[in-house]
Amino acid sequence: MNKIVPSIITGLFLLACASVVHAQTGSIKGFVYDKETGEACIFANVFIEHTNFGAATDANGFFNINKVPAGKHELTITYVGYDTLRTEINVKTNRIHSDNYYLTPSSVVLEEAIISAEQREKKTQVRTSITKIEPAQIKRLPTMGAEPDLAQYLQVVPGVIFTGDQGGQLYIRGGSPIQNLVLLDGMVIYNPFHSIGLFSVFDSDLIDNTDVYTGGFSAEYGGRISSVMDIRMRNGNKKHFAGKFSVSPFGSKLLAEGPFKKFEVGQSSATYVLSAKTSYLNETSKYLYTYIDDSLPFSYTDLYGKISYNSPEGSTINLFGFHFTDQVNYGALSDLNWNSSGIGSNFIMVPGGSSVMIKANLSYTDYSIELTDANNVPRTSEISGFNGSLDFVYFLGKDEFTWGIETLGFTTDFQYQNSIDRMISQKENTTELASYANYKTNLGALILNPSFRVHYYASLNDVSWEPRLGLKYNINEKLRLKFAGGLYSQNLIAANSDRDVVNLFYGFLSGSNNIPDEFDGEPVTHQLQKSQHLITGVEYDFTRHFDMNLEGYFKNFSQLTNINRNKLYEDIPENHDIADYYKKDFIIEEGYAYGADIVFKYDYDRLYIWAVYGLCWVKRYDGIETYSPHFDRRHNVNFVSSYRLGKDRSWEISARWNLGSGFPFTQTQGFYEQLPLYQGINTNYWQMNGNLGVLYSDLNEGRLPWYHRFDMNIKKTFTFSKRSQLEITASITNVYNRDNIFYFDRINNEQVNQLPIMPSLGLSFTF
Repeated sequence: MNKIVPSIITGLFLLACASVVHAQTGSIKGFVYDKETGEACIFANVFIEHTNFGAATDANGFFNINKVPAGKHELTITYVGYDTLRTEINVKTNRIHSDNYYLTPSSVVLEEAIISAEQREKKTQVRTSITKIEPAQIKRLPTMGAEPDLAQYLQVVPGVIFTGDQGGQLYIRGGSPIQNLVLLDGMVIYNPFHSIGLFSVFDSDLIDNTDVYTGGFSAEYGGRISSVMDIRMRNGNKKHFAGKFSVSPFGSKLLAEGPFKKFEVGQSSATYVLSAKTSYLNETSKYLYTYIDDSLPFSYTDLYGKISYNSPEGSTINLFGFHFTDQVNYGALSDLNWNSSGIGSNFIMVPGGSSVMIKANLSYTDYSIELTDANNVPRTSEISGFNGSLDFVYFLGKDEFTWGIETLGFTTDFQYQNSIDRMISQKENTTELASYANYKTNLGALILNPSFRVHYYASLNDVSWEPRLGLKYNINEKLRLKFAGGLYSQNLIAANSDRDVVNLFYGFLSGSNNIPDEFDGEPVTHQLQKSQHLITGVEYDFTRHFDMNLEGYFKNFSQLTNINRNKLYEDIPENHDIADYYKKDFIIEEGYAYGADIVFKYDYDRLYIWAVYGLCWVKRYDGIETYSPHFDRRHNVNFVSSYRLGKDRSWEISARWNLGSGFPFTQTQGFYEQLPLYQGINTNYWQMNGNLGVLYSDLNEGRLPWYHRFDMNIKKTFTFSKRSQLEITASITNVYNRDNIFYFDRINNEQVNQLPIMPSLGLSFTF
């Protein structure tokens, strides 16, 4: 299978490339903005009347229409909630007509006359294994306290498995968190979720758009073998000072934004935005949720700021920075704290006489984490470095071609003591370089998206060649077939253990040469982790407001690298006769994940329904035993619904129900006295006391009980003026008080549960 899958993907890629032919003539390009706020109008429809020439604006409000015949034309721009704009333009031979256009918000919206951006994108983009998340969707979900959060919405995305209310992580279609690439405006974020598992580090009010690729992503993304989460933050308010303040038993938030220079049509503008949010659940739970043992020992603080400049021609430059902290104090289990800081910049430039768009970003970030377990054994990990990229996007009629380069450099520093007191440590400097090309072409009903990436890992002296392909076939207006596949690689290794009772520690290591020379009788030819994806799907629109998306997937993790938790001996010449499995710092594994996800969505007028079912199998093989990783959940169901009430729709009721089959876990066979033999055979063991050791059964042979939880809230909005409103949110987490297991205390033979029923009242004031 390891050889067949890459051959299929490479053949399909070469076949797709052979069909790509394009030409370029005179064109029309520009940006579309909101006339009142100066914000970009994303996915607005731009077309020339009485012709087939047209395009949709991108995430920056930019559009480009090529091959337009010379002469005078009427350019028409339509956008949901805005008056239609019509203007006369004069296209000259071999010239580019460039201008910016400003739409006026409409007081009357005719539903039947609107072609939504989402409907258009379904038919013009491949969209395989991608979920696009907008702020309005996040707000439809029941909130914890007063604020919606991206982390809570990601739990209902198809293909995503969430391992718990406390200390949970996201596992996407068989991939572990270390295999998920998270980007914030192009900057790599190493830990996007706080330890309580319910909150992300991002301010949801500042999120402009989020794309979650659960597999099969194109060549612009690299360095990870499972998934991508691409988050883009909006700019500050261009017209006036604005802000938001919210408070609840879970935490509070303060947001402030405004212009350095107010927006005027045809003029440059500069804005700022600042956000601070914190949790004090560790304190409030002592008084409000007294029925919870030892309260809830979580606290965090998130700070974020951004400065933006927009030129009259549409070019943009952004500077941003953040500082995130997290603390956990489980007295009987572990103490943990982590810090993450970063600063970055990006720009978009559109030269006046060219149809190319230039994008670039450069950033630096530092992430450090420390955990001390119940035996007072510390574990530390730090990763710091930079990443940058430069992209050139060419608009060729309905086609689009992108090529770019990317570079990363980082340092990892890790120390870990395993269960028999053997120290595993690493301090490594790493550099990665990559180049990629991506082409999207529309061939009538068929959309082809071949891409190719070359990724060089300098510290391992290894090159990975990665062809990828996406395609969609529009059978008719309602039915579409799609496919995505490709080859993927990565260097980073997780620093956490599959046998941790609670997986709070989330550290990073660089790929290492200290791995076995052979795996399962075959020589190991490289040190990279690699995977191959094959994904197929079908989309069907029952009505304009009710649709279905079904996808089946197979991920072949042909080589994985993990910490060797079975290390017994030092890797020194004296131990050359001992098997690598017992002396190397890292081991080689392989595995696979396959399954299917189906989503039903209904969104019309006052009612929103989102229903997801996922079926998945995940296996790993370490050369000796085959096992199910701890996130191997067979069945996963999410049902979300919201409804707006009242003449002014100022009331909203929302609910979410999640059902998941039990996770694997390693059972306990017995206990023994573990003596720390620091001096080998010379240890004075008859005069010392050892620690209590645990005798484990086969790895992850047991299954926990099924998980299910029901959350709901009701929200009332009071509007005082066009710019100010108050929201009061009453919420209940775990409405019927389900005892979902958090972890099992093996020593005391006690079950510790996840969050119990937790009512909350939150206030949010926007001005």
